[in-house]
Amino acid sequence: MKDLPARRLLLVHAHPDDESINNGATMARYAAEGAHVTLVTCTLGEEGEVIPPDLAHLAADRDDALGPHRVGELAAAMRELGVTDHRFLGGPGRYRDSGMMGTEQNHRPGAFWDADVDEAAGHLAEVIRSVRPQVLVTYDPDGGYGHPDHIQAHRVAMRAAELAADPAYGAGEPHTIAKTYWNRVPRSVAEETFARLRESAPDAFGGIAAVGDVPGVVDDDRITAEIDGSAHAAAKTAAMRAHATQIAVDGPNFALSNDLGQPVFTTEYYELVRGAAGGDDGAREHDLFAGVPDAAAPGAGT
Repeated sequence: MKDLPARRLLLVHAHPDDESINNGATMARYAAEGAHVTLVTCTLGEEGEVIPPDLAHLAADRDDALGPHRVGELAAAMRELGVTDHRFLGGPGRYRDSGMMGTEQNHRPGAFWDADVDEAAGHLAEVIRSVRPQVLVTYDPDGGYGHPDHIQAHRVAMRAAELAADPAYGAGEPHTIAKTYWNRVPRSVAEETFARLRESAPDAFGGIAAVGDVPGVVDDDRITAEIDGSAHAAAKTAAMRAHATQIAVDGPNFALSNDLGQPVFTTEYYELVRGAAGGDDGAREHDLFAGVPDAAAPGAGT
């Protein structure tokens, strides 16, 4: 499209804060390089646990006002990353946070876990046909760690890509996404960074998380792309800090409501699952747009 940059990246996440933890450095890097970065968040994160005591009243079992508060946190995080196009699937509040797997929140009215996949994917397909991204980033089929909203976000994102490309579907010009990636962390990197955390900051939080607590950890040979976002580390940590109800940041480390320390990854990793790799056979890509014919060099316009 004439009014959009040559490079267009779409990320689909379950709750506010997932994007900053998983992809904050990638988003900041591509935004700084002039790419059009679109974030679609599927719920408001209404069921999240609240870290600061003075905000505990926002929780779902008290005022049930966490969702609107997290809308503001997400907006602040996007300012830190330089991302101006952030949306909620079907509009803010269309789908509610489903809580952890096996809880009664999974089936409350409006819960994302109970949403019809094709209906939800239709909302995202409209975004895809409008923004026309060449690259999609989302979760693997397990949602990284089994959360129902993450699993559903995966289903919706993958289905929306199919619908948007189908000439027989809906209104608007069909669009095929060239490359789809799942969020990943190589096992060797997770093990090395956790070992450093245990040595350098063993008392920064109440404890230290296990490698298995990190979503998307896989054997190294599954990784097809690594994006060096070290130049944007400050933007990523600032974005994570903006999600103050959910994340406590201490230097290069952070903790969620369980108060277990984890490293902030400033190189972010991906597995290409649809589309052709742009690098040499067997070599990791260092640009998610590698090999995309119509994606010009960073900073180029249309």
